[in-house]
Amino acid sequence: MTLTAKGRATRERILEATGAYLRSDAPGEITLDDIRAVTGTSKGQLFHYFPAGKEELLLAAIRREADRVIDDQQPQLDDLTSRSGWEQWSTAVVSRYRALGANCPLAALMDQASTPGAAEVISTLLLDWRERLARGIRAMQGAGEARADADAARVAASVIAGIQGGVQVLRSTGETDTLEASLALHLEYLTR
Repeated sequence: MTLTAKGRATRERILEATGAYLRSDAPGEITLDDIRAVTGTSKGQLFHYFPAGKEELLLAAIRREADRVIDDQQPQLDDLTSRSGWEQWSTAVVSRYRALGANCPLAALMDQASTPGAAEVISTLLLDWRERLARGIRAMQGAGEARADADAARVAASVIAGIQGGVQVLRSTGETDTLEASLALHLEYLTR
């Protein structure tokens, strides 16, 4: 579909508001009326920009949230080649989640896993994230800054699990201690 500049802006506004709604405390089973209320649009506008309806809109918003998970960690995520790089990335991750509070993009994605196509988007995101972390671990191993016997892919998977566990605690308590501890312990394991 070819859109005018105004049309692109409206579509972006709808996607941004839908993503914010997904990250909020409100979701559960989302209706078009929920989306209309948060976007200030009519059903006609929603179907104009998302002809296949709610599933198309939700999947587009889910893809955007998946991109946000990686984008929120840049440029540090792609510069995990040293202990200093990992410390900077860890600081950025904690700062970002502290700012997001309960509004975690990945948690929002997982809450919508039943949306057609969402599980594939989530799987792709997690594989991409794990590979970026593993690439950083392998770079540190190559530079002699990380233990050679560490399985980069397994440690990367554990780091993601630790982040998500820490974020769940943050969502419940407002505290980042668990998230910070997980990141610190993973780095300590890698560099001892």
